[in-house]
Amino acid sequence: MHWTEYFGPLLEGAWVTVQLTIFSTVLGASLAFLAGVGKLSKNTAVRSLSVAYIEIFRGTSLLVQLFWLYFALPLAGTAIGIDLRLPPIVAGVLALGLNIGAYGAEVVRGAILAVHKDQREAARALNFTPRQTLWTFVLPQALPEMMPSFGNLAVQNLKDTALVSLISLGDITFRAEQIRNFTQDSTTVFSMLLIAYFGMALVLTAAMRALEIYVGRWRAGRI
Repeated sequence: MHWTEYFGPLLEGAWVTVQLTIFSTVLGASLAFLAGVGKLSKNTAVRSLSVAYIEIFRGTSLLVQLFWLYFALPLAGTAIGIDLRLPPIVAGVLALGLNIGAYGAEVVRGAILAVHKDQREAARALNFTPRQTLWTFVLPQALPEMMPSFGNLAVQNLKDTALVSLISLGDITFRAEQIRNFTQDSTTVFSMLLIAYFGMALVLTAAMRALEIYVGRWRAGRI
């Protein structure tokens, strides 16, 4: 098997990796905003739920979370008579999204708290509700502060997708391991894998940078 024949399987795996990265990053960003804002809520139940989610998923291994969703959850479902088996792609997206969302929640919380309290006091003086204050005054100023950290988390999430190969999901790492087992050409295969991840990370970084610029312009238009 010539090394040029590696491209086909690796490209198939790269497409799976791209899908995992996109879906889990979107899920993670959504959860980050919900949990980050929820942790600042005056509602005890909402705040407690947000804190529990953040601490559990930051305090446990992503690999264990992935294995629990894919292997342990179906067994728990069987014990209570419910089919909770998840397709590998769903388990991968959930594990990655839940994990990155917990870290992102702290980014959201920190950025919101960084907005000067005078902004909230001004909104209160204008009779804005807390929700209106959040969306009209706080978030437009907090979002640009979040973006660099979100960019780093997105790249980290891309690299973490390699773990899904352990549940037999055919991402680029899984395909590379298959080729290596067949050809024993570890140097070429893993060098190509290294370059592929680096290339995808560069594209993702550029996309997040463009989003950061867009958010900055959106802020300028809102304030």
